[in-house]
Amino acid sequence: MGVKQAIKSLDAFPRAEEHLLQKTRSGALVSVIGLGIMATLFLHELTYYLHTYTVHQMSVDLTRGQTLPIHINVTFPSLACDVLSVDAIDMSGKHEVDLDTNIWKLRLNSHGQIIGTEYLSDLVEKEHSHNHDDKDHNHDPEQKLHSHGFDEDAENLIKKVKQALTDGEGCRVYGVLDVQRVAGNFHISVHGLNIMVAQMIFEGAKHVNVSHIIHDLSFGPKYPGIHNPLDGTVRILHESSGIFKYYIKIVPTEYRYISKEVLPTNQFSVTEYFSPMNDFDRSWPGSLNHMQSYEEG
Repeated sequence: MGVKQAIKSLDAFPRAEEHLLQKTRSGALVSVIGLGIMATLFLHELTYYLHTYTVHQMSVDLTRGQTLPIHINVTFPSLACDVLSVDAIDMSGKHEVDLDTNIWKLRLNSHGQIIGTEYLSDLVEKEHSHNHDDKDHNHDPEQKLHSHGFDEDAENLIKKVKQALTDGEGCRVYGVLDVQRVAGNFHISVHGLNIMVAQMIFEGAKHVNVSHIIHDLSFGPKYPGIHNPLDGTVRILHESSGIFKYYIKIVPTEYRYISKEVLPTNQFSVTEYFSPMNDFDRSWPGSLNHMQSYEEG
């Protein structure tokens, strides 16, 4: 019996003395405060454990021969879709015309509502000779009309565009343009027009309103936290014209998720320039001119 009594007397959790079990308001307050502190610390640690953060690393890009997707979404509130064209030129001066494009032009009324669409299966400009430089103005106008085939179609285009400008039509260009990943540039401009047609439509380069709103311009899929500096850019001209140039430096980027999935994309920085037109300038303004330098990083 002595052994049993000894075992019964063993207690891993000895009972507190009676005077320590007395309930008080101050004790309850301390208990509530303690539970609140513990709950706060628990939630803080849980949030910290579940929170993800981005680690930036730099390495040399060794990939070759890949294409660069250019995502475009730009509105020209004062230019008709019939006068806008999209083209690209690489670093060697070669005019890229056989690119894989998926570009749409949306006709907009004066209130910004869509009233028509046009799909571009390839780039509009077919030759790099439409520079509207001084040489274009040294030829005889009659000879130009003949050489460029100024026919009934051109007259219909002039009437159509003039009516569209009178009605306050605009144009939204959006889609994806795939180009070779080398230094080059692409334009959204009126350079695809015959210079005589452009002269009859606008009655001078200073009347070409190249105001534009860049809703989106990116070079690949987006990842959490990416910042495209040109998104939301608004450039509105009043009774003036000129050439907007955006010099862009692109850095190839890989975003790695926690799940080890890799998302290849591109980041970029930009420098903007604007060249106003004057009375003695014979060149024609570019509605939008993006210079791109595809860097390795």
